[in-house]
Amino acid sequence: MTLTGRIHSFESFGTLDGPGIRFIVFMQGCPLRCLYCHNRDTWDPKGGIEFTVDQVFQKVESYRNFFAYSGGGLTVSGGEPTLQAEFVTELFKRCHASGIHTALDTSGFVEIDRVKELLNFTDLILLDIKHPEENKHLEITGVGTYKIKKFMHYTTQIGIPLWIRYVLIPGYTDNEETLKETAFLLCNMANVKKIEVLPYHSLGKYKWERLGENYKLSHVREPSAEDVRKASRILHDCLSLLTNKT
Repeated sequence: MTLTGRIHSFESFGTLDGPGIRFIVFMQGCPLRCLYCHNRDTWDPKGGIEFTVDQVFQKVESYRNFFAYSGGGLTVSGGEPTLQAEFVTELFKRCHASGIHTALDTSGFVEIDRVKELLNFTDLILLDIKHPEENKHLEITGVGTYKIKKFMHYTTQIGIPLWIRYVLIPGYTDNEETLKETAFLLCNMANVKKIEVLPYHSLGKYKWERLGENYKLSHVREPSAEDVRKASRILHDCLSLLTNKT
C-alpha cells in the first residue's frame, strides 16, 4: 500500500521556520487546542488533502537550488506533524538521501516511541513552548506538559539542535515569573541553540469565525515591540545566570 499523508497546505520561500530558504509542509491534524491557534483549520485529522511521499518530495526537490544557495531545506509543521510520524519519517529519509536539510516544527506533545525513527532523520527541531507551568498549559492548550517535557529531555539525550519559540501573550505568558520558569526549564538543555520570543497576534481569528467558533482571546491586545524586547531580555538574562551557576 502506498503511504499517504493528509496535508493542509504548502509554503514556498519561507524564511522564518528554520535556516535559509525553506519549503514548508503544513500537516493536517493536531491534539492541542491552543486558544490563540492561527491555523484552527488544521485540527481535524480528516481534513486536508492526501498526498504520497513521492508527490511531496517532488515539490521539495524543485527548490533544491534555492536550498543550496541559502543553506535552507524542508520544514514540516502543522497542525502537529508527529501525528503523521510515519509519513514525515519517509519524507525526511528521502530528503537526507538527497542532501536536503530537514526541520520539524512541533509542540513536542507525542509519545517518544512514535518518533524515535523520525528524529534520526531530523536535523533541527523548532519547539514551541506554550507555558512552563502545568495548569496554565492546560488552560492555554487543553493538554498537560508531561509528554512535552519528556520529549525535551529525549532531544537533549540524542543531541538534536533545538530552536525554542515562545509566544508572548499578554495576561498569559508575559509575566516575569513565567519567563523565569521557562528559563529554568531550558537551562540544562545543551542542545538549545536559539530562543525566539514571538508576539501573539490574532491574524487567525477569522478562521475560527469561519468555522462558527468563538475566538476566546478577542480581548487580548497584541504585545508591542518593546514588550517583546523586554521579555526576551528577561528570559535570556535569567538563562545566562542559571547556566553560569551550573
